[in-house]
Amino acid sequence: MARGDNNHNSITLGPRDKLIGSLTFDGDLTVAGSKVEGEVHATGDVSVESGSTVKAVIDGNNVTVQGTVHGNVNARGRLSLSGSGSLHGDVRVAKLTVEDGATLNGNVSMGPSVGGGKGANPEAENHAENGHEEHQEQPQPEAVG
Repeated sequence: MARGDNNHNSITLGPRDKLIGSLTFDGDLTVAGSKVEGEVHATGDVSVESGSTVKAVIDGNNVTVQGTVHGNVNARGRLSLSGSGSLHGDVRVAKLTVEDGATLNGNVSMGPSVGGGKGANPEAENHAENGHEEHQEQPQPEAVG
């Protein structure tokens, strides 16, 4: 529930917590040694720490995986897969970091407009698709975010 102030919401699910179902959350979510099944939609960052098992669709701004994820991931910012992380599912990301030792099994769609991040310019893409060569040669400015 909105409180009317600018405090940033943050939830941590600990080792004895279990989430089965769907969570839509305005803020950051940390899964720390817990079990999650279903769907997670966060406006902020989602972190799956080492020892955590997530069997869910994950949608977040920046998503960090140090544990195990079975499910599709949409990261509007960056997906970071650490050396201890394991991800089995399709990913849609603006940016991707994969450390040595990480496991990633699935299809990857990557780019500023794919993850839903800032910098997408659908008008420029439409001109290019319609064959207007004069528009293709002029770079479109992108928002930095």
